[in-house]
Amino acid sequence: MATSDIKFGTDGWRGIIAWDFTFENVRRMAQALADFINLNAPSDLGKKTNIAAVGYDRRFLSDKFAADIASILKLNKIDVTLLDKPVTTPVMSCLSYTKFWITIMVTASHNPPQYNGIKIKVNGGSISARLTKEIEELLDQKSVLYIPGHQVEASAGLEKIYFKYIAGKVNLKKVAALKGKAAVDYMHGSAAGYMEQILGENRVIALNSSHDPCFGGIKPEPKEENLAELKKTVVKNKCLLGAAFDGDGDRTALIDEKGKYLSPCMVSAIVLNHIVKNKKVNGKVLQCLSMGYLNKRVARAAGLEFEEVPVGFKYIAERTALEDIAFGAEESGGYCWQGLMPERDGMTLIMYIMEIMASRKMALSELVKEIEQEYGASCYQRRDFPISKAIDRTVMAERLKKKLPKKILGRHIAEVYTFDGLKIILDNDEWLLIRPSGTEPILRLYSETGDKKQTEAFLDFGEKIAAAFK
Repeated sequence: MATSDIKFGTDGWRGIIAWDFTFENVRRMAQALADFINLNAPSDLGKKTNIAAVGYDRRFLSDKFAADIASILKLNKIDVTLLDKPVTTPVMSCLSYTKFWITIMVTASHNPPQYNGIKIKVNGGSISARLTKEIEELLDQKSVLYIPGHQVEASAGLEKIYFKYIAGKVNLKKVAALKGKAAVDYMHGSAAGYMEQILGENRVIALNSSHDPCFGGIKPEPKEENLAELKKTVVKNKCLLGAAFDGDGDRTALIDEKGKYLSPCMVSAIVLNHIVKNKKVNGKVLQCLSMGYLNKRVARAAGLEFEEVPVGFKYIAERTALEDIAFGAEESGGYCWQGLMPERDGMTLIMYIMEIMASRKMALSELVKEIEQEYGASCYQRRDFPISKAIDRTVMAERLKKKLPKKILGRHIAEVYTFDGLKIILDNDEWLLIRPSGTEPILRLYSETGDKKQTEAFLDFGEKIAAAFK
C-alpha cells in the first residue's frame, strides 16, 4: 500500500484488518508517532508525570497492535506505558488530560468488526488536524525500529484515574439517590462493566457485555435501529433509563423510561438547558454541522453566541482549548461543557443526565417534554448509503448547491452552508444535510423538522438530488 494511503480522518486513522490496517502499516505509523513525540514532547511535563501511554479496545488483534506500538515507542527511547486490558477511549483521553503528555488508542470506534484504527489524544481530546498532518509527513522518514519478541510490560489499574475524574465532575451522591435500575447495552465493547463500577451491579441490567470481536454480527454503533432489545428491557423492568455504548465507549445513546429513543439533538438540549439555567454557565455554544436547531434555540433564549463547525468532535475540542466555550455537541454522541475534558465521553454524559433527573426530580421523558414545550418538537433522522468510492465533500456540496431550487417542498431556503457537505437551512430553522462520512465509504443524509413525515420528505428530497454520488 502506498504511504499516502495512511491518512487521518475525522478522528484517527482507520482501515480494514489485513487489508490496509496491517502489522506492517501499524508499525510504520508507530515509528512516525515515535519521531513526532521525540520532536515535540516537552522536557518539562508540568503536572503530568509520563510521556506516552498505549491502550486498546476489544477488537480483533487490538492488544497485539497496541503491544507493537508500545514496543516501537520504547525502542525509540520513549517513556511509554502499555495498559494491561481493554479500555474505553475516554479512559485514554482522561489519561492524556491528567497523567500523560500523549496517549494512543487502538480502536475503530463504531466501525464494522472488520475495521481497526488508531486514535491519538492530547490534553484530554483528539489531536489537531495540524498535528496529524505532521505525523503523516513523518511516515517512512526513518526505518522502523522493531525487534520481534521485544515487549513492554503492561500496567494495571490506570482506568481508576478515569473513574476518579467522573466522581469529580458528577454529583454521584445524587445519582445514587435515584430509585430504580439502568439498563445498559454495551454492544460487546470495551465499556462493559463500567456502569456497574459506578452504580453497583444490583442497579444495572447489562446486555451484550461479553467479549466478542464480531460485536454480535452488527456494527457497534448505538443507533436507534440497533436498540430494540434495550428498549424492551427498559420497559419490561421499569428502568429509570436505558443507555448504549459504541465499541470504544465514547459514544452513547439514551432511552427514556417509556422505551423511547432520544436523539442527540434532544440529549444535548437537555444538558445545555440545565447548565445555562441552573448552573449559570456562560460562553459560546458550538455544535457540529450535523446537529439541529434545539441547541440554537436554547442558546438564543439564553442570549449566548451560537456557531456551527465541521463534523468531528476534534473541531469542538480545538476551540474549547482556545476560547470561552460553554457547551459543545456533535451528532455522534459527543458532548462537553465547561469544566470537562474536551472529548466525547459517554459514561460522564449518562451520569450527568442522571444527576439532572435527581436534581430536577423529573423522569427522563419529563425532561424531554419540557424541552419540547419551550423550544419546539424535534424529529431528527439520519440515513446512510454505501458509496463505491470516496467523494470530495466540498466539490459535492458546490455541485449540489447549483442544482437547488429556490424552495424545497414549498419552503423558502434561508441559508446554505458548503464548508463540510451541503447543509440547507429553511426559514424556521429546519434543515437538511448531505455529507460523505469521514471514516467509512458512506453517504449520510440528515434532517430535522417538527414532524416525522416532514423530516422523511426532506430526506427523500436529499436522496433524490444526491443520487448521482451514491
